[in-house]
Formats: sequence, C-alpha cells, structure tokens
Amino acid sequence: MIERTEELVTVFGGGGFVGRYVCEFLMKSSVRVRVAQRNPRQAYIIQPLGQVGQFGFERADVSDAESVRRVIHGSSAVVNLCGVFGAKMHQVHVDGARNVAEAARDLGAKSLVHVSAIGASPNSESAYGRTKAAGEEAIRNAFPQATIIRPSLVFGPEDELTNRFAGMANLPFLPVIAAKRNFQPVYVRDLGKAIALAAVEPQRFGGQTFEVGGPQVMSMVDLHKAILEITGQDPDILPVPDFFGNLLSKLGWLPGVPLTRDQWMMLQRDNVPSGQLPGLEAFGIKPTPLAAVAYEWLGRFHRGGKFAGRRINLTATS
Repeated sequence: MIERTEELVTVFGGGGFVGRYVCEFLMKSSVRVRVAQRNPRQAYIIQPLGQVGQFGFERADVSDAESVRRVIHGSSAVVNLCGVFGAKMHQVHVDGARNVAEAARDLGAKSLVHVSAIGASPNSESAYGRTKAAGEEAIRNAFPQATIIRPSLVFGPEDELTNRFAGMANLPFLPVIAAKRNFQPVYVRDLGKAIALAAVEPQRFGGQTFEVGGPQVMSMVDLHKAILEITGQDPDILPVPDFFGNLLSKLGWLPGVPLTRDQWMMLQRDNVPSGQLPGLEAFGIKPTPLAAVAYEWLGRFHRGGKFAGRRINLTATS
C-alpha cells in the first residue's frame, strides 16, 4: 500500500449517503480526511471507519466562498459531492461548484473530484440537469485537471431508492411511474471506491469525465420486480400512465413518493451511460449487481423475517 499519511482530502458532503463510502475508502488508502458540510454532526457516523487522528469535521457551505476556502486550506485533494433538488440548485450546483474549484486551484490542491450526474446537459428538460452541466463547466474553467464523475441511480443500505420501493410494496398494489424508463443502477460502494481512487491518483484520472453505471440496464418496472423478488413481496405492479405521472408532477405528490415537476422532467429520458465515456472498468472495478447485495438491507422487508429471504446466487466484487 502506498503511504499517504501526509495527504489530506477534504470531502464536501462526506457525511451523506455516498460520502460515507468515499470516506471509508479514502481512510483505507491511509489518507487523512476532513469532512465538510453544513451540519458536521450528521457526519459523525463515519468515526468508526478510521483511526484516531485520521479524520476531522468542519462546518462549511459550498455556497459560502469564505467557508469553502477555510476548510480546503492545507488539502492535497478535494471531493465535491454536494447536490440538491429545489430552489437552491443553481446556488449549490453552479455557484458552489465554482467556489470549490477556485479555492482548490488557489490553495494548491493536487486533485479535485466533482460528482455530477448522467443527463447533465445545458439542453436538459430539467433544471437539475442544466445546473449540473453548468457546474461541470464552472469546474473545468477553474480547475481543468478535475475529475468529473457522472453516476446513474445509486443503491445501497441507506438509499432512498430500494428502501422506499420495498416499503411501498406493503400496499396491495405498487404504482410505478415512468415504468419504461431505463436506468443502470450502481452500487454505492463501487461508486465510493471510484471517487476515492480519483482523488488520490490524479495522475491516472485527472482531467477526465466518467459515466458510472452498474452491470445491468433495468427499466423502472424491472427495478421494482427485482426488489420484490429479493423481499418476497407480491403486490400487483401498476404502471402509471405518463399522462397521469405528468399530472402528479404538477401536484408534486404520489402516495409514498414525492415527485416534483423537475424530477418528472428528468424521467423523460433514460438514465444510462452513453457508452462514449469510460466507466467503472477504468478504475479496475467490476460492477456489483443489485441482486448480489440488496438482501443484506432489504431482508427486513421480507414477510418471513429478516433471514427468510432467498439469497440470490451471485457474487459481489468491488
């Protein structure tokens, strides 16, 4: 293992769903980690993942340039995981990305990893996609050697995807919006490892853009069916017609699933890698199938109890 104990990586949003896995892999790489977010207490969950003195927590907001510069000071690498839905998308995705990139450049960081999203485009139907694209442009303008990673849907133990769908499956029927839309869900540990590698090995990954997906392209209906198989639940699947989904998006609500207008616009296109950019294979990571690992956290939804679910005979590797 390369000795990197003198390196300090600042991770904006390190206490979030993806962030905790990024921090775990960074600490396994023997670097020191500084978690920066608006409420540092939300990041304390990562404390057991490292050794005493290997991590620290700082209060910062990417939209506040002064706080960004303060926490990046002394960092050899910076990771920006911040993303939001709603009124503050431009403030976080564009202004925040610019603040992080300019501070990383001015303060001498060797690498910058920025997590964007598949579908980021100035021509996107959604404000989320447009602001993510503008954020990428701001990153490249300030820090040309930054690594940009665009993931598809991300699943894992703490996600709001598989857990929400499994929880809804207690209903007699399971409504599925955007039923025919395709995704390529990626396991959070695979994504976290790729982000960490990009941060500590800029000579290999700097200046590139990656589109990261899992091993399977799945429609929204396929995704629901896979979760039902893992949990042993059997509600009737009810695809929601697009005209009704469009109406619900204007109301902003579907039973058990918040659906904003912007999220509905994002669902008008498939969320899969284009095939024109490198993915997990560039990091030497074999994508993990959903069925290989999801029983570990979805077993609690199984009607026969946590350990009653049938383990799918697949091997997870990362």
